[in-house]
Amino acid sequence: MSDSRKRNRPAGFATRAIHFAYNPLDYHGALNPPLFMTSTYAFENARQGGDRFAGEEAGYIYHRVGNPTVSILEKRLAELEGGEAGLFTSSGMGAITAAFWSLLQAGDEVIADKTLYGCTFSLLQHHMTRFAIKTRFIDMSDPAQLEAAISDKTRLVYCETPANPNMRLVDIAAIAEITRKHEATFIVDNTYCTPYLQRPLELGADLVVHSATKYLGGHGDLLAGAAVGSQDMIDQLRFVGIKEMNGAMISSMDAFLVLRGIKTLHLRMDRHCQTAQKLAELLEAHDAVEQVYYPGLASSPFHELAKRQMSQFGGMIALELKGGMDAGRDLMDALDLVTCAVSLGDAETLVQHPASMTHSTYEPEERIKHGFTDGLIRISVGLEDYDDIADDFTQALDGLGK
Repeated sequence: MSDSRKRNRPAGFATRAIHFAYNPLDYHGALNPPLFMTSTYAFENARQGGDRFAGEEAGYIYHRVGNPTVSILEKRLAELEGGEAGLFTSSGMGAITAAFWSLLQAGDEVIADKTLYGCTFSLLQHHMTRFAIKTRFIDMSDPAQLEAAISDKTRLVYCETPANPNMRLVDIAAIAEITRKHEATFIVDNTYCTPYLQRPLELGADLVVHSATKYLGGHGDLLAGAAVGSQDMIDQLRFVGIKEMNGAMISSMDAFLVLRGIKTLHLRMDRHCQTAQKLAELLEAHDAVEQVYYPGLASSPFHELAKRQMSQFGGMIALELKGGMDAGRDLMDALDLVTCAVSLGDAETLVQHPASMTHSTYEPEERIKHGFTDGLIRISVGLEDYDDIADDFTQALDGLGK
């Protein structure tokens, strides 16, 4: 989006998702950003190389800390999230670990919501302790619990909202007020919503992380992660967390694919949300279903909060069946169109069993403590015709117990 293009008002989300940070006329008229397939960059002379490594001159030095294709993507996502700067990594866990390694040191404390993606939970519960970093898990849907738990050792506060896999919500603005008062850094995983549905930075969060593998990519053909925040914080993640610690820089090809995905993000998210709302209502009404977890349902305890901090209710659904885990497995096996697979945000509707798949890092007693059961089923609603998705779930549910 060239500064020379005159407009009377700020560009809308879709326009920025398609054009921001790129002018074809700067690249020989190429409509799509070029794919820079290079690991290193030449310097005009030795002094320039030294100046760039010292941070005294702008420019690229090595792919692990920057690439022109990746830079366009980073600027574009930062614009959409409302942040100063962005960083893209080779996976969602790459972004999360870059943040943790950059911002924490031995003796620090993390306070995290009790429900997290399995690998994030395992990192905090089982691995960060080896480096004398303690994590306390609380029910962050109740801000009073954070107020009671936070201390002068608390360096980071971390949550997902909606939470993976049980769709619990956290009041971002309320948590941000507490963390700001105690000078802690507040990180929100915004994977489920994307900046199209929710912008945590505008609600007071300090850093947003994503698994860009999911909705931002949107086609199930790449792995990527992202972080967005202040320029100073992103510089710290880039030059400490990525350059010197985990090395998890996104490839230029994957960056090119995420740029492609973001161009249609608004269209895809509208369809995901519209279909998920109707499917959640269908599932809730079925006799075989014990409970549906979806913030768009009036029965959800998070419905009013979702209306305040999300523009739509998302494309993810969780449910419990009256027959428990056995019924859940029977349901997944009986589906024909819907695919049994992990991940989310793809064009295809996906169903999976968190306790034995994405959240198997939790022990059985931990799953109960952290807010979900062995019988929970997670659905990522795709882009197929609603009637076909609905028919598939209906026939599978109708067949349970026969």
